[in-house]
Amino acid sequence: MAQEFVKDITNRDEDFAQWYTDIVRKAELADYSSVKGCMVLRPTGYALWENIQHYVDTRLKEMDHENVAMPLLIPEHLLLKEAEHVEGFAPEVAWVTHGGDSELAERLAVRPTSEVMFAEHFQNIIHSYRDLPKLYNQWVSVVRWEKTTRPFLRTTEFFWQEGHTCHDSFEDADKEALRLLDLYKEVCEELLAIPVVGGIKTDSERFAGAEITYTNETLMYDGKALQITTSHHLGDHFAKAFDIKFQAKDGSEQFVHQTSWAITTRSIGALIMVHGDDRGMIMPPRVAPTQVMIVPIAQNKEGVLEFADELHQMLKKEGLRVKVDKSDKMPGYKFNDSEMKGIPLRLEAGPRDIAASQVVLVRRDTGEKIIAPLDGLKEKISELLDAIQNNLFESAKVRAAEKTEYMEDRATFDARIEKGGFAITPWCGDAACEAKVKEETTATARCMTFEDNQEPVIGKTCPHCGKEAKHIVHWAKAY
Repeated sequence: MAQEFVKDITNRDEDFAQWYTDIVRKAELADYSSVKGCMVLRPTGYALWENIQHYVDTRLKEMDHENVAMPLLIPEHLLLKEAEHVEGFAPEVAWVTHGGDSELAERLAVRPTSEVMFAEHFQNIIHSYRDLPKLYNQWVSVVRWEKTTRPFLRTTEFFWQEGHTCHDSFEDADKEALRLLDLYKEVCEELLAIPVVGGIKTDSERFAGAEITYTNETLMYDGKALQITTSHHLGDHFAKAFDIKFQAKDGSEQFVHQTSWAITTRSIGALIMVHGDDRGMIMPPRVAPTQVMIVPIAQNKEGVLEFADELHQMLKKEGLRVKVDKSDKMPGYKFNDSEMKGIPLRLEAGPRDIAASQVVLVRRDTGEKIIAPLDGLKEKISELLDAIQNNLFESAKVRAAEKTEYMEDRATFDARIEKGGFAITPWCGDAACEAKVKEETTATARCMTFEDNQEPVIGKTCPHCGKEAKHIVHWAKAY
């Protein structure tokens, strides 16, 4: 029965792309819509996003950020104000050209990102140093006309939070961009159990219109990298384009310094590709919409469903996210369904368990079965959920470490890129050299990590062109 059930999911080592799509559909996270590249977020997929949203929103408010909402549509003349920014987004912009039957006098861009709308607003409300800092955030969807799409990872429309702040100095803006990167690292590692490496993007890879782009990069099971979160120090680029000035304490007129930063539904794609296996998804307990699935055994027998309902109510009151599978399917099907959907812990209870005042707990990550007495059940479940969370994180760290390698010669670099994973090398800093590596290997410079670049690079040579090295770079093929 179990074997037949999981035939619906492709083996991940045989066809990783199809395995991913199978999980998205079979775990009921999302479905396709009639609009190319736009997905239907199903209840489980949306609940995952809600849990990420709740965690991030709570932390942002603790850091004194305020939520706002900017318009969906952006006038073309506004988008054109920051030249580098619009050039970076031009190929992906969707345009509204008609309102009803009438052609618009000016095209309106469907929001690909909101820097210009925030900049226009900041110009209206910031006048003095007393107005700073401005720490704003919004929860919205955006549209980018992607050529190739895949649910969660790259879609025409996707959900995100979009933070925008203004500061009175370059240094304060930099601190803000970095503290948001730290928050995202916390979200990835503490909530999603996904290990990341943080650092700075090369000039070629930084966000269009930014002074500095900070990034958290992670490796998927197949060895490809994913940019899971970014934080941008915008400098005064937008301030100068939109004339966002304030009167400083000394009476002088100065431009503000800005940041922008985001985490998106792409993080759910990362969740699948880091933790899933050939039986389906595995959800880290802290983000899982359902942490415990109760499966009644011999539920047609007297008292079994009532016992399951009592357990459900008791555990729910304790703050756990619990469901009962009362469907008329056989227990084996229910077990497999729970496993495929990645529910961290399964609780089995039948007549014998009721008589013995116990239940059977089964871990999704290891398959281990534990007999647990009813006395102290909540504490045992909490202990197991913590163990599952920690095991998923540590296992992902080990897999990433196995696929991460430092080298100073091109042959080893090419071999690592071919196998998948992070290839770490010295690099000369020349954009032409970076472009050639991408052309020859399809690998991109993912980031210059803080750890590797604390000190100046001395005495090392770039293995890609032979010039003196200036940085240490993580390279990888990426989504």
